Amino acid sequence: MHGGLGGDGCPPQKTTVTPARSFDGVDSESPKEQAPKLCGFLNKLAGKGPLRGFKTRWFVYDPRKCYLYYFKTPQDALPLGHIEIADAYFNYEVEADEGQFEIHTAGKDFVLKASNRQAMTYWLQQLQQKRWEFCNSRGTSSRDSWASPTLPDFPKGLVAKDTDAFIFEKPSESTESVRNEFAVEFASEGLVGICSSRNPSVQPPTINFSLKHLGTEIRNSMTHRRQGKGNSENRRSVFYTANEEWEMIDAPTKDLQEQLVAHELTKKPHPDTHRFSSGSAFTFDFGRYSRVKRPFLRDMVGHNKNRHSCESSSSEWVSSNGGKPSEAQHKLQSQQEEIKKLKEELVNQKELIRLLQQTLKSSQYEVRNFNANTESSNANTELLQERSMQIQALSAHMEKLGKEKENLLQEVKSLKNKVGDLNDQLGMLMETIQAKDEVIMKLSQQSCSHCDDNSYSQRVQSDLIGNKDLQELDKLKDSLQGYKSQNTFLNKEILELTVLRRNAEMRGKTLEEKYAALEAKLCQVESKYLVLLQEVNNPVCSGEQGPTREVISRLLEDALQVETPEQPEHTIHKPHPVSEYDIYGFKTVPEDDEEEKLVAKVRALELKSLSLTDQEASIRVKWDNYLASTMNREMLRSPELKNLIRNGIPHDHRSKVWKWCISFHVKKFRDTVPVDYFNVLLENARKKQNPASKQIELDLLRTLPNNKHYASPTSEGIQKLRNVLLAFSWRNPDIGYCQGLNRLAAIALLYLEQEEAFWCLVAIVEVFMPRDYYTKTLLGSQVDQRVFKDLLGEKLPRLHAHFETYRVDFSLITFNWFLVVFVDSVVSDILFKIWDSFLYEGPKIIFRFALALFKYKEEDILKLQDSMAIFKYLRYFTCTILDARKLNTIAFVDMNPFPLRQIQNRRSFHLEKVRLELTELEAIRQKFLQERDTSQDERDLLTDDEEDN
Repeated sequence: MHGGLGGDGCPPQKTTVTPARSFDGVDSESPKEQAPKLCGFLNKLAGKGPLRGFKTRWFVYDPRKCYLYYFKTPQDALPLGHIEIADAYFNYEVEADEGQFEIHTAGKDFVLKASNRQAMTYWLQQLQQKRWEFCNSRGTSSRDSWASPTLPDFPKGLVAKDTDAFIFEKPSESTESVRNEFAVEFASEGLVGICSSRNPSVQPPTINFSLKHLGTEIRNSMTHRRQGKGNSENRRSVFYTANEEWEMIDAPTKDLQEQLVAHELTKKPHPDTHRFSSGSAFTFDFGRYSRVKRPFLRDMVGHNKNRHSCESSSSEWVSSNGGKPSEAQHKLQSQQEEIKKLKEELVNQKELIRLLQQTLKSSQYEVRNFNANTESSNANTELLQERSMQIQALSAHMEKLGKEKENLLQEVKSLKNKVGDLNDQLGMLMETIQAKDEVIMKLSQQSCSHCDDNSYSQRVQSDLIGNKDLQELDKLKDSLQGYKSQNTFLNKEILELTVLRRNAEMRGKTLEEKYAALEAKLCQVESKYLVLLQEVNNPVCSGEQGPTREVISRLLEDALQVETPEQPEHTIHKPHPVSEYDIYGFKTVPEDDEEEKLVAKVRALELKSLSLTDQEASIRVKWDNYLASTMNREMLRSPELKNLIRNGIPHDHRSKVWKWCISFHVKKFRDTVPVDYFNVLLENARKKQNPASKQIELDLLRTLPNNKHYASPTSEGIQKLRNVLLAFSWRNPDIGYCQGLNRLAAIALLYLEQEEAFWCLVAIVEVFMPRDYYTKTLLGSQVDQRVFKDLLGEKLPRLHAHFETYRVDFSLITFNWFLVVFVDSVVSDILFKIWDSFLYEGPKIIFRFALALFKYKEEDILKLQDSMAIFKYLRYFTCTILDARKLNTIAFVDMNPFPLRQIQNRRSFHLEKVRLELTELEAIRQKFLQERDTSQDERDLLTDDEEDN
């Protein structure tokens, strides 16, 4: 079931199931083309023994894992469980209950029930479609999809254009045409989709809890309580008595609730209350569960069926006697009227008891409130005594009413017995009448004088037989239509399962071929190394030409090979794990120096091995679980999310999380501007000439020349980068453009669209960084360098003293770190992990990682005893750091405590000093310019006098 575009709409009234189309990066990045959410209420068969039955659950389909999660309510954050759709098959029986179908998985079978047959058909076809889409895309990505069966969120931005990351198999046209023949049109009628969560007719019943998932339900209830804190809407108090449930009109206060709950927990429950309450210890439930239906009076007096049968029998008896009621019937009618009067009186007495019980309970509430305050004040003792007397009087009155109620029940029971006797008498009379009727029919049949009557009876009998045949024919037609629908569905199910099995077999064969190729390559490499070792162990004479040089050159040649799209071989069979470009578009191996190529290849292999560790795999699983838990709600800032982001966001989810972080920081700006604000700025940039546009054009190709998205003027990223920088220069004319902004925008564009990258630049410049950070004076950047120098002396005193001893100005290196947030300073994997935390926590992350980089190589720097050697080492040492896990531990553990207030105080202190220094420098500059102009004028005058002489 579809929830409509944007997640708030209802499903369309008429929908046609169409086969899955092929996926690509362009289609997946457009939010307008995303499929609506499949969700809605279904009844799930659960429980064992006598407790086995259907329970209403809220089902939500997760396309990333092909799981069908089920929740107790649509507002729950944690699911009660899930069904794996990818490897399941579906079925339903025509003779089963309406809307009931089955999902069979490898480990368990699930029986579900929709509201009607139409909704069941919708669910089955949508689940078939989702399984088809997921299975056609599974196993084709570059990662091991069998170890982690999560279908990734397609990244946005420039990295989404890379076809190396995702390659999808296109189903054959013949298969799609056959699937189209089995497609069925249907109307959802609002019973499925996100709008169904607001439909009261499909809400879960009152008793809808499960002891199996008690812990999950408690956590979900606590989530509801936290989210609904301060919202007193629909809060009503429900309490139970020995006979039935009553409800307070006005909810009690929070203090009263706490006192009542504490009192009820301390006292022992009455055994009779178990019949009417779900838990004996919690007799008060403030707005958590719905009300239990009260028993009807007709259940106490008699069944409607007997009453209707009596009335119909009496009416037939009256009609058979010519419409003249007998004395027995008059007596029966009078008894029924008397019963009705007793019913009305019983209802009135019951309502009076209910009002008195409410009054009694409210008085008990007041007494308990007064008892709670007796230790602090005894001023209300007389009032309490008066209330106690009233309670006693009301209790006595209640006992009296209870006795009256019992008397009325006994009277009703006696009247019920009388009605039963009258029914027996009436039955006897009806049997007598029936016997008389049979005698009359026999006499009429024996007298053959009336032939017309005989023909009439024959026609009546033939009409009855014809009606029975028509009814039987209609039933057979309905059964035939049901079996046709079932046959169509099962044919489609068999077709899809056959195709999916064939695809799985093909993937298995491909993996076997890949394994064989890798094993063969490994054997070749081992043989080459064995030859090399043998030659090294038994060297030949210098005059002879041995195969050592040839073998070494061949090994180096093989080691320097990389995967390129232009190679004719199938990349799946190639065992080389390093591509020409990484997943971010950065070039992995340079083309110039052979030694640098070998070092870069080794670095790429180390990064690849680090990304395949068990710790990275566990982080991906944690992210999948977290995003699954936020399926029904938005992400919120929390310690859990903070720790996940610090460990790094997976490539598949980075676009989504970055967009959320930026939206959180710039919400106050976006709420004050129109929706098309970015497009308006671009229109202004096209119509009017911007002073910064010339410098922007000069810096476009110099932004990230080693990234394929910005390598040439025709690259797609160049035009997007131009638009973002021009729009930002129009928003901030006092800044216009500063070198460094181009790199910030270029990194943002790798995972975001143009407008989101623009707001990312706004968040960095206007929210994260201090004022004057990117102006002409770079005042804020200079201040941060002095703050960082103080922190280095505090966190790493040995290294700071070493720099002071050799007079090394490390700010020449770190200035660029702060200005562009480590772009082109660290390897790409570490760079994007730094940006993950930076976009969530802000500029404090730059100080943490800058100190962590120095801490990582502290011992190596301390070994250097020359200022030139130290400075040369500082220029490239960050590119040798590859272990992001170790760097994260240093930044977030070893550098603690790291309060932001300390950085702000140091910024304020150094800001005044830097401003005074800049003012003095400006005064010196102005004085120098005046002196230079004066000396130039004197020189010109002297030259004129000399010419006159």
